[in-house]
Amino acid sequence: MGNEGNGLLFLEPVCTHNIWGGKKLREEFGYPAEGDDLGECWGISAHPEGDGMIRNGSFQGKTLSQMWAEHPDLFGNLPYDRYPLLTKIIDAQDDLSIQVHPDDAYALVHENGSLGKTECWFICDCKEDAALVVGHNAKTAEELKEMVAEGRWQELIREVPIHKGDFIQIDPGTVHAIKADTLILETQQNSAITYRLYDYGRLQNGKPRELHIDKSLDVITVPAKSAEESVRSLANLQENKLNQIYTCEKYTVFKLDVNGSAVFEQRFPFLAASVLEGQGSVNGAEVRKGDHFIIPCGYGNVEMKGNMSLILSTVEE
Repeated sequence: MGNEGNGLLFLEPVCTHNIWGGKKLREEFGYPAEGDDLGECWGISAHPEGDGMIRNGSFQGKTLSQMWAEHPDLFGNLPYDRYPLLTKIIDAQDDLSIQVHPDDAYALVHENGSLGKTECWFICDCKEDAALVVGHNAKTAEELKEMVAEGRWQELIREVPIHKGDFIQIDPGTVHAIKADTLILETQQNSAITYRLYDYGRLQNGKPRELHIDKSLDVITVPAKSAEESVRSLANLQENKLNQIYTCEKYTVFKLDVNGSAVFEQRFPFLAASVLEGQGSVNGAEVRKGDHFIIPCGYGNVEMKGNMSLILSTVEE
């Protein structure tokens, strides 16, 4: 990589083994992980369960959490006690369990001071006629409790159709699940708190996986947001432009499709970038599908060349 990566912070991703995982993270993205049950690549993460390491330049070998603590100026001197986001690529070969996440206030009290989990998904790939679980059909908290207690999962769970290139925001309290044969990029808060509501009765090592019914019922939003509000297509965005696709108090997410050359100013506290398709260069540093890097604060003009698609994220100051 020429010029030590030109001040960009490239990360070594951490891959996880999951009951529902597959082979794409190794075969399509080239991550050096063994096994055919690779579920997640934690591409840009400072979480204790997967703290990414810088792989280039003068900070080589330092973890992202070390960088956050020791070099706050690279992240705009933000007032957070930890790197606030987590970027993952998820390869679901099988259905994931039906889950819900708490917000910060609930997690603070019930999960030893953890952050809650607001997240969003970009659909990198999925089969024809694909769907995800987003939301539920209970009208009231009473009805929700009854349906769960009686195991009326078919009635309760709401499936929403999706296509490649769709974007889905998952607020805390949203019942959700990724279904089989879906490849997504997830941008989320730096948290690993998940409440499992239902797991299709699956066994792992001969036992059902733990469920968290009471906590789930505590945090599920009733009634759920409408299906139309949950999914939007990003099919017709302008090329060679940093397109802001979503912003909330936890993050701002962008999509960038480079075709030839794209130039923009890095005016955010930091920009976390993941290359989802293709290859090219960023200010002369070569990048390709599967690379994850951070463009630090005050970087100035960013020039990307080539033919590639990226999702980027940051937080508000």
